[in-house]
Amino acid sequence: MLVAIDVVITAAMVMQFAKGELPCPLCLLQRAALFGVGFALMQNFRAFSHRNTGIGLLFALLLLVVSVRQTLLDIVPRPDHAYVGSAVFGLHMPVWSVVIATVIIAAQAVALALFGGERRVARLHVEAFPALARVADFAAAYLIVLALLNLGAVVVQCGFGACHTDGYKLIRLGLDGLWAP
Repeated sequence: MLVAIDVVITAAMVMQFAKGELPCPLCLLQRAALFGVGFALMQNFRAFSHRNTGIGLLFALLLLVVSVRQTLLDIVPRPDHAYVGSAVFGLHMPVWSVVIATVIIAAQAVALALFGGERRVARLHVEAFPALARVADFAAAYLIVLALLNLGAVVVQCGFGACHTDGYKLIRLGLDGLWAP
């Protein structure tokens, strides 16, 4: 699941940097929610607890709420707010986020139903499959790198105020010389 989250966030950032598709404020909230799910999974790799699973489920629920809102806004857009963004396999990113959030919630529910909160199950995977543990460690480190890149991109795009999709605010302010009060 952590590898899938890495892939989704990487795809979103590639669309941002390679295709010039700036994320809207709701897109940025979806990324934050995915990072929250990923960090909860990372914590469960270190020491499984129901609290970590609950935190991950709360972030997945936030992802679902935000992505459903954005999907509904895209179905019936406000005047002068046409949808911007590419489709991936025929679906736009907010719709993918609805699917991803639903899968995350369902997978966590199934895992809890089948295995409960037994620590031995989480430890068994690490001991029985050391290669899987290395993949999980790499995916966790990669998620941290993605989070730092995303934080930098958000600061450059939004500055320290409200975020909009009208360009990179700090670059524009620096080029226009508008730093003076």
